[in-house]
Amino acid sequence: MASFNKVILMGNLTRDPELRYTPNGTAVAQIGIAVNRVWRNQEGQQQEEVTFIDVDVFGRTAENVGQYMRKGRPILIEGRLKLDQWDDRNTGQKRSKLKVVADTVQFLGGRDGGQGGGGGGGNFQQGNQGGGYNQGGYSDAPPQRPDSPRPQAPPADDMPPPEDDDVPF
Repeated sequence: MASFNKVILMGNLTRDPELRYTPNGTAVAQIGIAVNRVWRNQEGQQQEEVTFIDVDVFGRTAENVGQYMRKGRPILIEGRLKLDQWDDRNTGQKRSKLKVVADTVQFLGGRDGGQGGGGGGGNFQQGNQGGGYNQGGYSDAPPQRPDSPRPQAPPADDMPPPEDDDVPF
């Protein structure tokens, strides 16, 4: 049976990131985000619902989140759902919590901490080993430098005119 576990969330940080390190030196940032949903009920009145979500970020991306993000800043996260389960020490009951493990984090808004829309900011992507980041895109391909030559179409006067048989319709 096929399965798919992917989440894309955009919201605001509810608290400053908590940055810690595992014994082997991997950075882990724990953040909380608030995602708002606005709709109109049957009477036409505007309703609002806020969902609070805990997110774990790993590696270099976690260090960037810890360095640049603060409470109230807008953020876009792509990741997967993870269910944590444990036994409560006091009651002995089984407990569980659903959270998000981030694969890609994009900082939204400007550098001044304003609540802007989707401009500016950086895009940081976890590597498969949990430690790398790519800035500026969603692919693993290296970004093209602005000074590198770009392929150009041949000049129009070098191309022969199309024959009637070459026209596809």
